[in-house]
Amino acid sequence: MARPQNSVFDKFKTVAENRKARFDYYIEDKFEAGIALTGTEVKSLRFGEGSIAESFAEIRGGECWLVNANVPEFSHGNRFNHTPKRPRKLLLHEREISRLQGAVERKGMTLVPLSIYFNSRGRAKVELALAKGKNAADKRQTIKDRDWKRDQARIMRDHG
Repeated sequence: MARPQNSVFDKFKTVAENRKARFDYYIEDKFEAGIALTGTEVKSLRFGEGSIAESFAEIRGGECWLVNANVPEFSHGNRFNHTPKRPRKLLLHEREISRLQGAVERKGMTLVPLSIYFNSRGRAKVELALAKGKNAADKRQTIKDRDWKRDQARIMRDHG
């Protein structure tokens, strides 16, 4: 029997975060995936370098891949240093991959990485979201809501 999953992932050290994803997409469901890295990539991430701002995930050949994520070369790496923008394999169960593939194909959803972090055991993980894109009107409404929350907090602080 499978052990129950935590609703909140065990984030120990966040390396990279895709803050724009929450603005551009409606986040439906979140997944935690391992990421297959080489030695110099892990060292570079441990130094806090890396960006997933323009990256996305896709399913090819029954495997999930993180595409366009930038992990810069390790400064003390030698000739065996890695390529910064290579596709990296995400480690998910087959059932999760088939569920993600079905949602992407049938519902027109997108796989968006939200953050890369190290968990308490020191493993590099990717928080992956199944998301639906927002249109321009939805984005304007998000901006209005965010501004109103900020004004509301200011009013409460001044007159509360």
